[in-house]
Amino acid sequence: MLRWAVIFLIIALVAGIFGFFGIVEVAAGMAKILFFIFLILFVISLIIGRRKV
Repeated sequence: MLRWAVIFLIIALVAGIFGFFGIVEVAAGMAKILFFIFLILFVISLIIGRRKV
């Protein structure tokens, strides 16, 4: 459990540094694009996985 706390602390520190330097807008734009790409891939994998071979 302590390991997860340290990992989230490091992620929070990196996110804070990015927030102070204005990189957040770029990261948020990339996150939106990646979200939709992975959402589409997830739906495709569900459709392909449901087919019986």
